[in-house]
Amino acid sequence: MRVVADIPHPEIKITLLAWNGKYLIKLELGPFEQTYKVSEMEVTGGDEEVKKWLDEPFLQSSIELFLAMRKNLYATRIRHEY
Repeated sequence: MRVVADIPHPEIKITLLAWNGKYLIKLELGPFEQTYKVSEMEVTGGDEEVKKWLDEPFLQSSIELFLAMRKNLYATRIRHEY
């Protein structure tokens, strides 16, 4: 696995990786992680094209997913505490 880029963002850690014929967009916030895999064959503009996908609407939706993940984990922990 090769790190293509670390992309700065004030709220989340963003890493673009290349591995096994795929680009991996890895987003991290606290203990949570989201990974998006895209075949290199689907990307005509290489890693620069993938970087353009990381626009504000995509990142805002990803942050909302992180919040939903946290809520989901919290809810299951509450359900199973005795």
